[in-house]
Amino acid sequence: MPMQVSAPTPSITPRHLPGDLAVWFFISAELAVFGILFIGFGVARSLDPDTFAAGRQVLHPWTGLINTIGLITASYLAATAVHRLRHCRPGVALLLWSAIGASSVYTFGKLWEYADLYGNGYNLGTDTFFMFYFFLTFFHFMHVVLGQIILVILAVKVKRGDYNGDDMNGMESGASYWHMVDLVWLVLFPMLYVLA
Repeated sequence: MPMQVSAPTPSITPRHLPGDLAVWFFISAELAVFGILFIGFGVARSLDPDTFAAGRQVLHPWTGLINTIGLITASYLAATAVHRLRHCRPGVALLLWSAIGASSVYTFGKLWEYADLYGNGYNLGTDTFFMFYFFLTFFHFMHVVLGQIILVILAVKVKRGDYNGDDMNGMESGASYWHMVDLVWLVLFPMLYVLA
């Protein structure tokens, strides 16, 4: 009787949630808040479509698009920094500083847009559309600023050698928060600037 040889069992690397669990609770809570605001925006738009259509005409879609490119670029650079750190490759701090620079396109673009709209008489009290526009975008803006501060802290810590390929928790937590900020904008941009 021939001897049976069993095939080797493939080794399965267990997947884990990147970063700290507490950060994911925070991210989930923030996404829930944004989700509630998005639902409120949708309901208000369905009740008063003319006001929302008129408000959208005043916005600067090209500025919104440039802001989107800046945030997507920053996310790509942050993800690349995490990958390089995991594989102990150089240039992690430079990538993080570059992500901060790319995200600054959004920061300055948004400040310019606020100044322009305010200078033309638009503010939170103008109508329902602008109440949602200013509240949603400023709430997001504050998350971007916090994300930039986190990226600065990560860049400084990487430069000091506090993180390496064996200790990814802080880096993954910061990058996960940054990707949440980017994801929210990818919903906000079409919702405010594009969709009728």
